[in-house]
Amino acid sequence: MFYILTQSARAEGNFVESDLFGSLKEGEKAAVLVVHFGTTHEDTRAKTIDAVNNKIAEAFPGIEVREAWTSRIIMHRMKTRGLKRLSPEEALRQLKTDGYTHILIQSSNIIEGIEMESLRKDVAAQEKDFKEIRISTPLLFSPGDYEAVIAAITPKGIKDGAVLLVGHGTYTPNTAQYAMLDYMLKAKGFSRWSVGTIEGYPSFDDALSQIKSGSQKTIQLIPFMFVAGEHAKNDIAGDWKENLEKQGYRVDVLMEGLGQNPAIQDIIVQHARFCATHKYLDIVKKKKEYAQGKEKYE
Repeated sequence: MFYILTQSARAEGNFVESDLFGSLKEGEKAAVLVVHFGTTHEDTRAKTIDAVNNKIAEAFPGIEVREAWTSRIIMHRMKTRGLKRLSPEEALRQLKTDGYTHILIQSSNIIEGIEMESLRKDVAAQEKDFKEIRISTPLLFSPGDYEAVIAAITPKGIKDGAVLLVGHGTYTPNTAQYAMLDYMLKAKGFSRWSVGTIEGYPSFDDALSQIKSGSQKTIQLIPFMFVAGEHAKNDIAGDWKENLEKQGYRVDVLMEGLGQNPAIQDIIVQHARFCATHKYLDIVKKKKEYAQGKEKYE
C-alpha cells in the first residue's frame, strides 16, 4: 500500500496523469516493449527475463507485449547459437511495420545509468515514427522505489553476520545511486548490510571497510543485478568470495538475480502500470511555461 501511494504521489511532482492506452482512437494500436540488458545463461533467463515479460503481459491484457535486448555482445553470442534477439531500434522498427502507434517501454535496468541513457537516445531517434512513446523508469528512481526494493530484498539476508549487496556499478556520477541504497539500508536499521559495486562506487574496498568496522565473521554475498549471469558467477561467486575468504570470513553466496524475486518483479510491473497512466514532465516545456508566468505545469 505504501508503494502504491508513493507512486501516486509522483503525479504531484515530475509526472502528470495521462492515460496512454485508455485514449486510443479507432485505427490506433498499442504495445509494451520490455527491454533487458540480456544474458547468455538460460537458467537465470527463464527465472528473470521471461518471468517479468509474463507478468507484464498479465498486467496488460489485450495489449501486445514484445521484448528487446541492449547488450550487443550478448546478442552476438546468442546469434552464434541460432537465437535471434532484437535491439530496441530493431524492435521499434518492427512495431512500426506492424502498425503500432502507441508504445510503452519498460526496462529491467536497476538504476538511471548509462544503459538507460543509451535506451533514451535510441528511442528518441525513432520517436517520430509513432504517435507516442513513453519510457518508464528503472527499478531505482524515486526514494519510494528504494524503500520498496529494500523491503523486497531484506528478507533474503541471514539472521547473523554481514550482508553484502554487489551491484554492477558505473563510471559515471550515477554510481551514487548505490551509495544512496547503502545509506537508506542503514537508515532503516539494516546496519549489517553494505553495498559494493564491481565497476563503480562503493568499491570492494569501501564495502570491506564497512564490514570490518563490525564484529561479524560471516558474510552473505547477494548479487544486486537483474540476472545471475557472468558477473554473479565469475566476479561475485568467484573473485569477491575468494578475496573475502582471504580476509578470514566465512562466505555464502545467494546465486539469485533480483529478477527472480517476485516482489522485485511486482515493482517493475507497477512502474509499467504507472507509466501507462502518467506522463513524465518535459522540463523544457515546464520552464517555458514558468517564464510565461504559469505556476502549474499542464
